[in-house]
Amino acid sequence: MKTCSLDEVKKVKPNMEGAEGIHKQVPISKDDGSPSFSFRVFTFEPGGHTPFHKHPNEHLNYIIEGSGAIVTESGEEREIKKGDFALILPDEKHQFRNKSTSQRMVIICAVPKEYE
Repeated sequence: MKTCSLDEVKKVKPNMEGAEGIHKQVPISKDDGSPSFSFRVFTFEPGGHTPFHKHPNEHLNYIIEGSGAIVTESGEEREIKKGDFALILPDEKHQFRNKSTSQRMVIICAVPKEYE
């Protein structure tokens, strides 16, 4: 069993070309013995965003603070806010974007442990 506070987990800049104004924390991963999933937490500063990208596995997301948008392959911006869930399917192009100019956005992202 593992328990931890997010405040205790190191923040790193993700190794994603095109990412701006975001930090990643990994409170639970295969390094902790998790048999299936890794939990990552992304903090988006005002205006921060991921690159427009896709990956071969699903991402399960929960917005725990702030608001923003997920940009789809067609260019549609789907608004997201605290309390919302989002499922990104395998190979679905997307971008997370904090559209606020003053508040951060924080997202929990669960992925298969092999992806982290």
